[in-house]
Amino acid sequence: MRYRHPDRDQIRVDGVLSALGHPVRLAAVRVLDAGGEHNCGSVLAELGITAKSSMTHHWRVLRESGVILQEPSGRENLLTLRRDDLDARYPGLLDAVLAGARTDEADS
Repeated sequence: MRYRHPDRDQIRVDGVLSALGHPVRLAAVRVLDAGGEHNCGSVLAELGITAKSSMTHHWRVLRESGVILQEPSGRENLLTLRRDDLDARYPGLLDAVLAGARTDEADS
């Protein structure tokens, strides 16, 4: 199975902000921001989510908005944050959102 990902020039700020506006998706992006490829299971474990099916919708939203790459690898999917594409398209946006998430976490 191959997933459809938007090209860099097809990424839209409203889609990115909408995708990042959900707490679970934002938490997943924070995990992916560590860099490299992550399998779905490792991200779910870090988030404390036990059912893969509960994330299917969230992965699709992040993928279709251009925030992540999702590539099949055997029985798993590998996830990568599209930081280079997001930084090229909207410089500083991802850093600002992630910094805001860290601030919110520290305040709670």
